[in-house]
Amino acid sequence: MFEYLITNYNYMVVVFLMMMGLWAMIAKKNLVKKCIGLVIFQTGIILFYISMGAKNNSTIPIIDPKYGEAAINYANPLTQILMLTAIVVGVATLGVGLMLVQRIYKEYGSINEDRILEKFK
Repeated sequence: MFEYLITNYNYMVVVFLMMMGLWAMIAKKNLVKKCIGLVIFQTGIILFYISMGAKNNSTIPIIDPKYGEAAINYANPLTQILMLTAIVVGVATLGVGLMLVQRIYKEYGSINEDRILEKFK
């Protein structure tokens, strides 16, 4: 059991990051902390996909003519490419979220979720 945990520690780190980010998005009342929780959750997802795409003793995915068409130990670059895109989308999402928090603060004078909801009652 302990050996299994040691060999798969990266998945435990991913689950920890995702649960910490989810907890921050649900439990925190501060809107900036919710945005930080979103970034932590996205980081956990990105690490999950990167660790799934990792392969020991792999080579670059360029077929060498001296080996023929056999792609025995080539790394699949799709996960890295998709996660680079996810990082860019995550940074853009964080920027839009923080801009909305700034606009909410200017409009309502607070970034606490409960105080903002009280103004609607």
